[in-house]
Amino acid sequence: MTTRVGDDITFRRLEIFLAFMQEGNLTRTAEVLDTSTVSVHRALHALEEGLRCALFRHEGRNLIPTQAAQVLAEAAKDVLHLMAEGVRSTREAAGYASDQIRIGSLYSLTIKTVPTLLIALKVRKPELQPELVLGSNAVLLHKLAQGVIDAALMAIPDDAPDIESLPLFEDDIYFAAPVGSCYAEMAAVDLGSCADERFVSLTEGFATYKGFQEAFRIAEFTPNVVMQTGDIFSLMNLVSGGLGCTLLPGRVRDVFQHKVQLIPLQAKYAMRQTIGLNFLRTRERDPNLLTLLSVCRLSQASLA
Repeated sequence: MTTRVGDDITFRRLEIFLAFMQEGNLTRTAEVLDTSTVSVHRALHALEEGLRCALFRHEGRNLIPTQAAQVLAEAAKDVLHLMAEGVRSTREAAGYASDQIRIGSLYSLTIKTVPTLLIALKVRKPELQPELVLGSNAVLLHKLAQGVIDAALMAIPDDAPDIESLPLFEDDIYFAAPVGSCYAEMAAVDLGSCADERFVSLTEGFATYKGFQEAFRIAEFTPNVVMQTGDIFSLMNLVSGGLGCTLLPGRVRDVFQHKVQLIPLQAKYAMRQTIGLNFLRTRERDPNLLTLLSVCRLSQASLA
């Protein structure tokens, strides 16, 4: 059975004890620790109570360490050092204040948002090594919950009370068709008139897929989806190849711009995604996350 240490013996009291052993004076110890001499005296007395032996002998107003105090001081140094290392290792294992930060992102954000933020992050904190993990909104949300990634650049999720989010920009959803299609000259597409059109889409779990489903719910018909894919660039290739039309966020406008045209939807189908930096509330004091948050705030104007 593990020997129990009494409640009177705490890390804080051991820290005060070691400071006193170094300073040799109640007043100087209190100054070093930014506390009162009464608090220092109480901590030393509580240790003696917990150990059930005297650590000091009185010579006038002075406290002189006994041999027992010398023995405790050596043990306390080892204990506090070991615990400090344990805290550091634990935080590092959890990704807290390590020299790496794992950032999740939607594929579509690698065009502009991710490079902008990573460059700014490298300037702000050169020693911090970012690792990029790509996936859908659903996948990134799961990885956040599991601690696989530290933060995620994605559409801000609904009904996620354990997630803290910093909005970065809003993005409109457009009708996407091959350049030169029958939709090319339209000021806005009436989705309700597209019931005979072929469509391609992302798979379930992507923020754009959710918007895709909602738009056709408003249009009151089930689209003829001839193919689904797991990343937005493959989806755009399918559109440019004439396999079908789709709905896309405006942030991909410059990709395949000579092959894929983005056309506004009529007002009743209008949708927007709010893109943000998302992380667990329990990690909000992580120094690396605080640095990333600062970079995001400073870069907001250039991300929209």
